Amino acid sequence: MNPFSKKELFTLTLLFLIVMILTAGSRNYRLYSTTAIQSGQPVQIFLHDRTGLDEIVEIMDGLDVDVDLDELRWAGRVLGWRNFRTGLYELNGQYSYEEFLSKMARGIQDPAKVTVLSGSDTGRFALRMSAQLKADSDAFLEVLTDSSDLALELGLSGEELLSRMLPNTYEIYWTSTPERAVRRIYNEFTRIVEGRYQRDIEQNSYSLDEIITLASIVEMEAKVADEKPRIAGLYLNRLNRNMLLQADPTVIYAIGERRRLLFEDYRVDHPYNTYIHAGLPPGPITNPDEASIRAVLNPEEHDYLFMVAAPDGSHRFTRTFEEHRQASEEWRRWIREQYRLRDERERMEAESSQN
Repeated sequence: MNPFSKKELFTLTLLFLIVMILTAGSRNYRLYSTTAIQSGQPVQIFLHDRTGLDEIVEIMDGLDVDVDLDELRWAGRVLGWRNFRTGLYELNGQYSYEEFLSKMARGIQDPAKVTVLSGSDTGRFALRMSAQLKADSDAFLEVLTDSSDLALELGLSGEELLSRMLPNTYEIYWTSTPERAVRRIYNEFTRIVEGRYQRDIEQNSYSLDEIITLASIVEMEAKVADEKPRIAGLYLNRLNRNMLLQADPTVIYAIGERRRLLFEDYRVDHPYNTYIHAGLPPGPITNPDEASIRAVLNPEEHDYLFMVAAPDGSHRFTRTFEEHRQASEEWRRWIREQYRLRDERERMEAESSQN
């Protein structure tokens, strides 16, 4: 005999269905709620290798993110997202467990902000790139050699390829290979420089390689950005008069050390030493920014042939060697005075420490 009447059985069935619906609804709400994970500011997650669910939970525990870690682990198991791909993933706002976990499981990365600075050499460039992307510096150095696949494909030397690393901030996937990252930056150089200044380049008496070479010297010489067109004009004046370029940055490149130059440095027999070799050096000495390239394409027109450094980092420009000699002597006097003041300060500090 049925212990329940039809009415009671109907009621029990209805209650069971309600419980099931509420349970399923609660579960789906927890899994797909767009506020399950919240970040008030951008947070980056770097996965260096394939990563398991438990490791993701540990990583999240160390971040400034509002999330229920136990529920995150439960959600990953229920949804079947238990392995996650190498990459950079950014949190900034609100996410559901499904959205967050599936993104990393499918390897849908967020691009890294990669900044290229002007005035780099291959070593500095490689180190900075490796600090911003997953690949190590040696791999970037390899791309910037004459024999790299990319250099051979583009018909450029390693130095010429470096000179096309246009200073800017780029969006590049963190796991990108060095070749792909360098190609991305090179393509931007082509788009901006060869595209934006195409007419200026075509009308210039120098080739693009020569323009970039001179721009690289301007980049290293100019500490004040506004002086770049004037410095470019000065160097072009010297070239047009068949004078030696006598650019200190080329000597620094030749000796391979960034420091104050000594008298004997100017006599180093090196193809890049423009104090003893006429014309432009064989190639660029660094990666110039757009302003330096624009300065060479549109130099300031003047009669200056000489320049000497000034205490504020700018230059004093002169037209005759006699004016240059006088300006140089004033600069040397200022340098000697700085040394005297330094020595005096060190002497006083030493006497003070003894008392």
